[in-house]
Amino acid sequence: MTAAPPLLPARLAGLVGRLPQWPPSAVLCAGLNLLFLPTLDKDTKQHLMGRIVSIQVSDAGLDGRISLTSIGFLPALRGAPEVTIRACAWDYYRLARRLEDPDTLFFSRRLTIEGDTELGLLVKNLLDAIDWTRLPGPLGPVIERLRRLAEGRGTRPERSR
Repeated sequence: MTAAPPLLPARLAGLVGRLPQWPPSAVLCAGLNLLFLPTLDKDTKQHLMGRIVSIQVSDAGLDGRISLTSIGFLPALRGAPEVTIRACAWDYYRLARRLEDPDTLFFSRRLTIEGDTELGLLVKNLLDAIDWTRLPGPLGPVIERLRRLAEGRGTRPERSR
C-alpha cells in the first residue's frame, strides 16, 4: 500500500479554497486550450461538446468546471457537472509530471470519478495524455514551489555554497 500523499499546508489551502470558482476554471481552460484542444480528434470533440466536467483539487477546495464550446474550453459556471474528477494537489502534480499512473491512483481511490463514468474515463485518459510540463511562462516555477511546499522544504530555492 502506498503512503498517503502530502497535502497542501492548511494556511495555503484555506486561502486558495476561498477563491471564487471562476479563476481556477479559467486557468484550467487556458491550459486545456493551449495544450489539449489542438490534439483532439473530431469524434472526441463531439463527445465532449457542451458537457460540464468538474476537476476538483480536494485538499485546496478548488472546483474547476469546464465545458467545450465551439470556440474552445470555457469555464462552466452554471449547471451541474455531468462528471467530477477529484484528487489532491500532490496527485495532480504527480500525474502532470508523469510520475504516477492515473489507473494506479484510480484503483487506490486517490483519484475518484463520480457521475457519467464513460465521460469520466474519457476525460481521465485525455488528461493523462497531456504533457503539462510543456506549459509556457511562469507556471513551471510555481509548480516547483508547490512541490517544495508539499514536501515540507519551504518555498525558497536552496543556495549553493
